[in-house]
Amino acid sequence: MAVASRTTCTEEAEQLVELFGWNKYFTYKEIYPGSKKSHFKRFHQLSGKPYSEMLFFDDEYRNIEDVGRLGVTCIHAGHGMSLDVLKHGLEAFAKKSTKGH
Repeated sequence: MAVASRTTCTEEAEQLVELFGWNKYFTYKEIYPGSKKSHFKRFHQLSGKPYSEMLFFDDEYRNIEDVGRLGVTCIHAGHGMSLDVLKHGLEAFAKKSTKGH
């Protein structure tokens, strides 16, 4: 798993990830100002995973549009993450994956 943030408060974001104990879940972290598209290009470069094998949740629709153009399955979580949003994302990812094979 990976985390991407466009924040200008990079140190604070890193501290929050640590505080919540989430570092153990993330193999990749891209936390810096810029576009989410840049973050995902870096994930692709570091992991070697094709974009079609990535699933992305975000509360900003502009990020969904930008990253979706790369071929990533993107789910708009306009009101934040929930179990229902996660299930929707996993179902959309599975459906897209079976179409590609």
